[in-house]
Amino acid sequence: MWWFQQGLSFLPSALVIWTAAAFIFSYITAITLHHVDPVLPYISDTGTVAPEKCLFGAMLNIAAVLCVATIYVRYKQVHALNPEENRIIRLNKAGLVLGLLSCLGLSLVANFQKTTFFAVHVCGAVLTFGMGSLYMFVQTILSYQMQPKIHGKQVFWIRLSLVIWCGVSAFSMLTCSSLLYNGSFGADIVQKLHWNPEDKGYALHMITTAAEWSMSLSFFGFFLTYIRDFQKISLRVEATLHGLTLYDTAPCPVNNERTWLLSRDV
Repeated sequence: MWWFQQGLSFLPSALVIWTAAAFIFSYITAITLHHVDPVLPYISDTGTVAPEKCLFGAMLNIAAVLCVATIYVRYKQVHALNPEENRIIRLNKAGLVLGLLSCLGLSLVANFQKTTFFAVHVCGAVLTFGMGSLYMFVQTILSYQMQPKIHGKQVFWIRLSLVIWCGVSAFSMLTCSSLLYNGSFGADIVQKLHWNPEDKGYALHMITTAAEWSMSLSFFGFFLTYIRDFQKISLRVEATLHGLTLYDTAPCPVNNERTWLLSRDV
């Protein structure tokens, strides 16, 4: 059996591969049509102009659904492994809420371009990266609390390194973008898709975009650490019959039907 056939390990893998493909395809399209500069554009700039914005939006919406599924499965896994640990239960619930808010932000970023709905786009970006960073932090704390019986030390240190990487990238992006958008670098800076080295604020722009791409890579790396955990999870569907027909509500003697939906692994 291949590794991606074990349990639900394909779920975080599909999330990372699909999201990366969304970035790459929209970037290639935007570069080919000369809609953005080839050197470190904002990720959202590669999905601002048609036709790449259609591809960008559609693929990121699917990525948001995959992200919701991954976060929920992780929540159920931690809940099953620690049924009586109140501190872990609270952290796990907090992680679920933060993760779902991040997914909502990803959908907003996908569907509201910064050149059209700048305020909504920024709110989506804050939810995606801000709540996503906090989600990673909470999951890292959970990994620490669950070692050594459930989580190995190696997994914890990898996730901690990715959280630190994410934090440094987030601080750089927040600082430089604040200076860029609050400085005297032109009134059309929000609509600007092409930058020249001679432009005012070019250095701040490059640092901001580099930090954004770096932060995204830290997210990819973090979700890839779920692969080994998800290999131990299976999913099944259970149908309960309450009548002999679809319209009969009388008690039915027929046994429940339980079917493995995706995997038989334990």
